Amino acid sequence: MARTASGPDDADSRPGSATSLLRTIVGCYLRRLGGWIAGPALTELMTTVGVSEVRTRTAILRVRSKGLLDPEVRRGSGGYALGPAAIPALARGDRRIYTARQMDTVDRWCLISYSIPESQRQLRHQLRRRLSGIGCGTVSAALWICPEYLVGEVEEILVDVGVRASAAIFLAEETRVEGGLERAVGQWWDLPAIAARHQSFLSAYGAVAAEDLTPRQAFATWIGCVDAWRVIPYVDPGLPAAWLPADWPGNLTVRLFADLREQLEDLSGRYLHHVTSSPRPDLERKTDAAP
Repeated sequence: MARTASGPDDADSRPGSATSLLRTIVGCYLRRLGGWIAGPALTELMTTVGVSEVRTRTAILRVRSKGLLDPEVRRGSGGYALGPAAIPALARGDRRIYTARQMDTVDRWCLISYSIPESQRQLRHQLRRRLSGIGCGTVSAALWICPEYLVGEVEEILVDVGVRASAAIFLAEETRVEGGLERAVGQWWDLPAIAARHQSFLSAYGAVAAEDLTPRQAFATWIGCVDAWRVIPYVDPGLPAAWLPADWPGNLTVRLFADLREQLEDLSGRYLHHVTSSPRPDLERKTDAAP
């Protein structure tokens, strides 16, 4: 079976870990480098974000096992290329991370019902984990809910897990629940946990002053920012403000991330260019990228 670099793997990597930071660097920059980077250059970028060479080697092994990177020698230098399945997976991640989606009160719901026998409880656990990982809420043990715009991802998950024949998808224009939808969504989603992620992002990056940063500092800050942010659009489905607490922090973090992207992305790209184009001996020698 071919290895894949899937969205859920992105969500499962703990933000701030060596593996997560590596995935973030690859997702942000490897495509603009033509899909390949020399081993020493990648190590230097990881050092810039606070990851040692030893931890970098371990992280590379982990992402290789997921099909994100493959060892490849180019121009006489050992390095890493994007795996065959990585580019479409990264494109899907881009759409989720960089494009804020917001459900309107008149939009339809997607309901997912399934019946998986006890003998396949591992599949049941995997399905629940994957649905939760894209922002679905739980109405009951075998009935999940999300905005209609997530239906394509739901379909992919059902097929990928191998339970499409055991599941049904319903698109609902009207949902009647006692106490109103504001009360219901508070039961279907763990809103305090989602809000805590937003608040953590605001605390970490709300005071960043990009104008005082060098390109190297901007790179480290931007990678840390994306790494901290990229899980949030997966767990937060973008529910209407009318159904959320009055102090919901979601809109603040969306604006903050957009502002930081405008301030930091190009500046950090200058550092990337410096590292990947410098004709230094350590960036020219062959590495042990090949297995």
